[in-house]
Amino acid sequence: MVESRATLGVDLHLEPTGSGGLRRGLTDALRDAVRTGRLAPGTRLPSSRSLATDLGIARNTVAEAYADLVAEGWLTARQGSGTRVAARAAVTPARTARDRGTPTRPGAPARPAHSLIPGSPDLAAFPRAEWLRAARRALTTAPHDALGYGDPRGHPELRRALAGYLARARGVRTDPETILITSGFAHALHIIGPVLRARGVRTVAVESYGLDVHWRRIRQAGLATPALPYDELGTDTRDPGDAGAVLLTPAHQFPMGTALHPDRRAAVVDWARRTGGLILEDDYDGEFRYDRQPVGALQGLDPDRVIYFGTASKSLAPGLRLAWTVLPPALAEEAAAAKGGADTVGVLEQLTLAEFLTSGAYDRQVRSSRLRYRRRRDALTAAVAAGAPEVTVTGIAAGLHAVLRLPPGLEQSVIQAAGWQGLALHGLAYHRHPQAVTEPLDALVVGYATPPDSAWAGALEALCRVLP
Repeated sequence: MVESRATLGVDLHLEPTGSGGLRRGLTDALRDAVRTGRLAPGTRLPSSRSLATDLGIARNTVAEAYADLVAEGWLTARQGSGTRVAARAAVTPARTARDRGTPTRPGAPARPAHSLIPGSPDLAAFPRAEWLRAARRALTTAPHDALGYGDPRGHPELRRALAGYLARARGVRTDPETILITSGFAHALHIIGPVLRARGVRTVAVESYGLDVHWRRIRQAGLATPALPYDELGTDTRDPGDAGAVLLTPAHQFPMGTALHPDRRAAVVDWARRTGGLILEDDYDGEFRYDRQPVGALQGLDPDRVIYFGTASKSLAPGLRLAWTVLPPALAEEAAAAKGGADTVGVLEQLTLAEFLTSGAYDRQVRSSRLRYRRRRDALTAAVAAGAPEVTVTGIAAGLHAVLRLPPGLEQSVIQAAGWQGLALHGLAYHRHPQAVTEPLDALVVGYATPPDSAWAGALEALCRVLP
């Protein structure tokens, strides 16, 4: 009888409190759960018998508490429908303007109507049907033990698929044993930072422009992050100083959009070989190129001195939380140990991506995205040339964003004007390293891949309205 009762109804967490007896304590606990919104309107409550069994109290006590709250209007009870939370507004804690993501200045728009913030693909273009088919095939053929805790390096199927794809598409020299699957580039830095420090590295030189979240992750490992100079040839890698490692985006510098000059590529590899240093290569959007031949991964020049990072965040979607790190053989075991004793990335997503890669669906997605983003880039450059001839569009041979060079002194005023037009934009200053020695430039970093197709025309019009 106890076993059969354990399967009745639904679970409901309550802690009857107070000094007025069980009935009052239960009534107060239920009322508070409804009033605060923990029990949403329409939620069906357990039967009085089920809840009484769970709480270890008399059924009549629960029935009487329900009746009290029905009379007060907190609950409803109808024959055949059970007892439910009434349609009543919940009282929630007050939220600040910062919590809501809204400007505090009176009259400011509540949220951007359009976003050209770089860093995201068109999420509406995610290949849902193809991904679902790949997921079905992967789950159908996966052995039972694939659903266990797994290898901390990641599922072998995905590591094998990535080794083949990266060799073919990006010129990476690797095998499955030196690949580590992570939940993103920042996660990979979180793993690699302590590994570098344990090897005696105290400084990781970074680029003058980039993402502060990456610099912070490195500093969290106790490593300094001085900035390397930047000029017309890209990041100046000739003299990283006393750094034990350097972090670069050589195929497509973020956010400037240039490829690292061949002389600078050779210089940093020579530095690594000469000093025993390591190169951290962030190949975040290397598959997207338009007016040039693909720039192969720097890792191919010296796999023993380069740690290569890639991600599905730009080619598919950041919400998948799938990325990969190709390690020098001497670092592979240390990095796997630093990640932990079990895989921390969802195995179903890993198996699906492996199927996506081996079936050719990944290549098809990249190629179709490349065509769509190239059309957007062309529309952007044409619109700017026609409406704002003093603005120069650069960094457009590859990637998912462009840099719009502005006349000196106008960056902040354009950003402010964009905010009042309901357009979210980043200025170049947003991505400038605090210690950068490069002369500041006034520019916008425009993520033209970010809006869905339905919003692209409106976002482009809003941008053109605020350009000088």
